[in-house]
Amino acid sequence: MRHKVTAGMVHALGMMSGTSLDGVDAALVLTDGTRIGNFGRSGYRAYSGNESAMLHSALGQWPEGSAVPEAAALSVAAHAALAETFPEAELVGYHGQTLAHDPQGRGTHQAGNGAALARKLDRPVVWDFRSEDVRRGGEGAPLAPFFHWACAEWSMGQGLLPRAPVAFLNLGGVGNLTFVDPAAGSPDAAGACIAFDTGPANAPINDLMRARRGVLRDEGGILAGQGMPDESVIADFLTHPHFARALPKSLDRDAFPDLLAGVAGLPDADAAATLTHAAAAAVAAGVAMLPEAPELVLVCGGGRHNAAMMAALAARLPCKVAPVEVAGLDGDMLEAQAFAWLAVRVLRGLPTSGPETTGAPEPVCGGRISYPASRG
Repeated sequence: MRHKVTAGMVHALGMMSGTSLDGVDAALVLTDGTRIGNFGRSGYRAYSGNESAMLHSALGQWPEGSAVPEAAALSVAAHAALAETFPEAELVGYHGQTLAHDPQGRGTHQAGNGAALARKLDRPVVWDFRSEDVRRGGEGAPLAPFFHWACAEWSMGQGLLPRAPVAFLNLGGVGNLTFVDPAAGSPDAAGACIAFDTGPANAPINDLMRARRGVLRDEGGILAGQGMPDESVIADFLTHPHFARALPKSLDRDAFPDLLAGVAGLPDADAAATLTHAAAAAVAAGVAMLPEAPELVLVCGGGRHNAAMMAALAARLPCKVAPVEVAGLDGDMLEAQAFAWLAVRVLRGLPTSGPETTGAPEPVCGGRISYPASRG
């Protein structure tokens, strides 16, 4: 084995391929699974148009689906190619590619075999982070909240954030929000982390751009910035049962098919603006369900590069909004870093989710560990 993971601080590599289907992020974190020692370098491997289209064709499929083997093989190969450029990593946290998520029904499905990745890398891999939480009655998502707590503690220790409630908003394919109260003593303490999926974020916009213009995204929100949102479509969107559900709650990427249908008759710019403002309105609805409004919403994920999205958030939220970089963090790599930190927590047997983040009845340590010689 190339690396033997020891006690204490670990150089862990987290890897994430989100529902936006644009590529693989990888980031190093030095951590003991509780504290963040420091953040290391990061990398990115973009999916080609054909690769993204193939993964898109597999969305919604469960393990027996016809497109799953090819999607899983691509996931392992792409992650392995990127991970090989991080020889210093002692441990790899591999999320896999979410294709379907139905925690109240069939469960959750992330394509990609961590045991196969461990053999390719000759390093231990922690994977299948969500299934145990779902098995125990949780939503299986979001999983970054405990890491957000650690990030807030790190940023406050650096003097970059006040010791006051803040929120982390990740805008990937789906939006998710973590409310962090630093007055609580640990991430799994009552009231320390409240987390949930807010609603669709980049996914409907990306789907619109792919269908109408043959591109992967509304780069920088330029098209949306040229249009006017249709508030009647947004009002109808907000009647979806998701917004009345108690916290915590999670979503599948394609849980809102009527939203795209609602903009079908709009010009491209107005359609993009409506989808952008719908995402922001969903966040505002989520903030209204928190015990108190946070002092600051820190935006991470690809959505913070969308100027129209950031303007919509600022217009609709009752608090300040800023990119997460103001807290000394890397908004492009936060999710990848989360799975590095979570991988070490799994290795240590520490909780990765809990009642106020996924709705599991008790704290759960999810994830499986595969070593290079193992087969499962």
